Amino acid sequence: MTQVKKGNTIKVHYTGKLEDGSVFDSSEGRDPLEFEVGAGMMIKGFDDGVVGMNLEEQKTINIKAEEAYGDVRKDLIIDVPKAQLPAEINPEVGMELVSQQPNGQQLIVTVTAVKDDAITIDANHKLAGKDLIFDVKVVEIV
Repeated sequence: MTQVKKGNTIKVHYTGKLEDGSVFDSSEGRDPLEFEVGAGMMIKGFDDGVVGMNLEEQKTINIKAEEAYGDVRKDLIIDVPKAQLPAEINPEVGMELVSQQPNGQQLIVTVTAVKDDAITIDANHKLAGKDLIFDVKVVEIV
């Protein structure tokens, strides 16, 4: 039987959950996720977790934060003066904004606090600092 190895392109169905059981992403009702194993397209823990799986095999992969989106970095949480925001933006906690970096790259940040003269934004990935659980089924190995 063919087993998944680095370099294979595979298709999987998956459900991603947090430790409390809440689902943050799933391929249910969609096409399976296709990626090349070991090519850096997926978080490390997911990439490593599918290696050795067989076609049609189902497995639960537990991924520690450092093998997923990393720990929360305090240097990515900053205060921005409201005067630096475009006039049409009325910031609210939970709002996502797009920040243009000096190199032209766009970064999605989340507003975590609104003060009189500034807002606090967090550029960490929403799943940073969280251990993740994926239920995975390999549906194709190319």
